[in-house]
Amino acid sequence: MLLLHTSDWHLGRSFHGVGMLAAQRDFVQQLVRTVQERSVDVVLIAGDVYDRALPAVDVVRLLDDALAAITAAGARVVLTSGNHDSAIRLGFGSRLLENGGVSIRTTLDALADPLLLPLDDAEDSPLLAIYGIPWLEPRLVADQLAAPAASHFDVTKAATDRVREDLAARSAERIVHSVVLAHTFASGGISSDSERDLSIGGVGAVPLDLFDGFDYAALGHLHGRQMLSETVRYSGSPLAYSFSEAGHRKGAWLVDVQPAGVVGVTGIDWTPPRNLAVLRGTLEDLLADPAHVEAEGALCQVTLTDSRRPTQAMERVRSRFPDTLVLAFDPTGGTTSAQQSYSSRIAQAPDELAVCSGFLDHVRGWGPDDVERTALAEALDTVRLKEGSL
Repeated sequence: MLLLHTSDWHLGRSFHGVGMLAAQRDFVQQLVRTVQERSVDVVLIAGDVYDRALPAVDVVRLLDDALAAITAAGARVVLTSGNHDSAIRLGFGSRLLENGGVSIRTTLDALADPLLLPLDDAEDSPLLAIYGIPWLEPRLVADQLAAPAASHFDVTKAATDRVREDLAARSAERIVHSVVLAHTFASGGISSDSERDLSIGGVGAVPLDLFDGFDYAALGHLHGRQMLSETVRYSGSPLAYSFSEAGHRKGAWLVDVQPAGVVGVTGIDWTPPRNLAVLRGTLEDLLADPAHVEAEGALCQVTLTDSRRPTQAMERVRSRFPDTLVLAFDPTGGTTSAQQSYSSRIAQAPDELAVCSGFLDHVRGWGPDDVERTALAEALDTVRLKEGSL
């Protein structure tokens, strides 16, 4: 049996103001082709199906089209909700959809409701059990799960314990292997013997060994495809959703489960509709350097390092890189005054002209020239004269 592990579709997301629905539809088409060409039996979607709790109508239609195409291609679907989804809305109609080959697991009641599938064609075939653990917000679910504390560790442990209890209760049902979907932040560097209230970068982390005993844990939440252990993996998002993901190879995991267990896990790559480029340098270097030819057709994030902010910077950058979406400035060789906080520089200004000059320096990276200084002084004199006449 072949499982295709995906997650974090984030349908409806935009990329720095650029709509991604067409790119997401292209990804779905690639996924359906993979289902057909590789004879995939089950597509797993480990949470964050939508990008927001209230998706737009065309976004809902895209998911409807995707589920219809996947099931028409011969595969079942098992999906769970993530922190970006509304579990109630995503789970609407789940009992009816089950009959159409789409198993939705978005509630705590569904933790002990696995999809049971035969691993061969024999009448008494051994079974694979696929469980879904949705995103668990500790403060909302701790009491329902009888968790000792409202932490990511405690609610995830309570959920995985409930799954194990259900597996044990089904010992007479020929279940020989189990797969669990979970939308969570798991870390291979900690264990359940560690301090329980653990977080990394402010995000609650759960230990990897909470997934011990399952043949495969299909995780969602992190956007980079990665292997935490042979049996615990993140598929990552199918598309890059930030420039920090420019170096990612987007794809999924193809998991081969046989009566003997998981016999192989293979990476499947998706072809992005547009590449991303992160460029850094002076404006003149970026415009002239032949090494950046490929970036001319990419979505770009550009950081200019000129000591002075160039005039018409975005227009000039886009003359070579027309799809520059983010332009930042990080001047090199800045003056001591530029390194001070703006408030401290203003506090030290001796008069109004110095305040205006400091603001100009703060905004564009250098102070006024003689002509500009004269114009500022004349404007201030005009204001003073008007104030004096009131």
